[in-house]
Amino acid sequence: MTHQGSVDIKKNLLDQCFPKPQSIPITVRDAFIGVSDDGTGGRVGEHTKIYQAMRNVRQGESQPDHFSHQRLHLDRPSPTIRKGMNGICHYHLWHPTEHRVITLAECKRLASFGDDFQFRGGVNTAWERIGNAVPPLFMRSIAWQIRATLFGGPSLVPYPKTMNYLEILDQAWTQHLAPRGANVPTVISTFAGCGGSSLGYSMAGYCELLAVEWDQNAVDTFRLNFPDVPVWHGDIAKLSVDECLARAGVQPGELDVLDGSPPCQGFSTAGKREMADPRNQLFREYVRLLRGLQPRVFVMENVSGMVKGKMKLIFADILRELKASGYLVSARLMNAMYFNVPQSRQRMIFIGVREDVGVVPSHPRGHIKPPTIRDALPWIVKIEHDSMGLEGIRTFDPAAESFCTIRQPGGGSQTRYIVEAEADMSRYKVGDKWDALKPGESVWYGGRLWKPSIDAPCPSITKTGMDAHAAGVCHPTEKRKFYSWELQRLASFPDPFELIGTYNEKWARIGNSVPPLFMRAIARHIREHILDG
Repeated sequence: MTHQGSVDIKKNLLDQCFPKPQSIPITVRDAFIGVSDDGTGGRVGEHTKIYQAMRNVRQGESQPDHFSHQRLHLDRPSPTIRKGMNGICHYHLWHPTEHRVITLAECKRLASFGDDFQFRGGVNTAWERIGNAVPPLFMRSIAWQIRATLFGGPSLVPYPKTMNYLEILDQAWTQHLAPRGANVPTVISTFAGCGGSSLGYSMAGYCELLAVEWDQNAVDTFRLNFPDVPVWHGDIAKLSVDECLARAGVQPGELDVLDGSPPCQGFSTAGKREMADPRNQLFREYVRLLRGLQPRVFVMENVSGMVKGKMKLIFADILRELKASGYLVSARLMNAMYFNVPQSRQRMIFIGVREDVGVVPSHPRGHIKPPTIRDALPWIVKIEHDSMGLEGIRTFDPAAESFCTIRQPGGGSQTRYIVEAEADMSRYKVGDKWDALKPGESVWYGGRLWKPSIDAPCPSITKTGMDAHAAGVCHPTEKRKFYSWELQRLASFPDPFELIGTYNEKWARIGNSVPPLFMRAIARHIREHILDG
């Protein structure tokens, strides 16, 4: 072998020692999930020049006169952490949504030090150590690649480039359970139902002060899942502004967000669409509370049918009343499937910003490929049942319950789920209609009967679609309606969320709810671009 050949081999071997990128960049949002508040974040006095300067600095930007003061951007990686960046008056990184320096716990996350990693000395010493250190996960990749190249070790497995739907759902549930820090945005939810919107706000880091709902099963379900949120159980028309303020513990103008989804059956294209339907006027109770509470922002959700045909007159009336309440208002049709929800659910979203806030209302933009039924229910093609047997519940006794065992793809863990007899369509004429449909097709049968495609989002789940003998969204591979725990997945409710009551009541709760991941996206946008903008 020539000398040049030997040099080339060594150079090639050396080049192989450098690792290739293992993942897309991790964002500040990803790093801060579930991070604890260790009390080390430097809060700046509201009357200081630095505070006054930084409160107008947007995410990812620096203060023009103090370039060393930079506000993190939630959806980007952190800039380089340097020695001495924790000083209030020197170099430092500001929290993306709060007017403070990031905590030591947050800094450790950004530098890939584990939460349990301990530093000797005070906070300033710890910052110096982090600023001078090579990020552990960075060096891990280098060391692993050297080991694999020179010493025959295993290859470094790349980190997943994106999370799948179930991982996103699990992450969102963790965000919901995370403790709330000081000065987080506040929300009151009217027409709260079982808590779809409330869960979305919680996933986005809000603190809910009060929920308003009249349906007994919805209230029971809400209280089970949100034991720390006060609930007004009754007719919203009987809730005065003064009592609402007292129960929430706020004064007029202090609330960040008033949320509400006035009943939409009168507008829905799935209903009779009667102009005189009294439910079409419940938005006036929402407007009454809006004018009394004077929150910084409001969000109102309704069906897309309110801007179709004769219902446009009521839509114009709603828009006029909202604007007359002292708000800049933007209304946009949005589809939940573009916000990590495996369901094509188009809704009209009103966002209003109080005129004195000085921010123009805007909506988040969907930018993802919609998740599918298969993403939500990976076992959808074949369900294997345990020794109790699926056939054992074909008695059509609503009180009968059995279980099916789901074997996860790849031979993973087994999970037992309740089989609900009420979902079975096989003894009804509608079952013959289901047989005739191909995946992705629908037919009119006193309503729209859907046999969805496994590899597309589920059609919109409506409150009235639960009856096994009637039209609605059906299971794509079995002659039945979806079980309630399948509906949860398709509506972006995490598995630990508990539905109670009968099969019909559980279906109604999902059919009436705003998908949590949809509302999480809206709530995040409001927090980052309006409340903190």
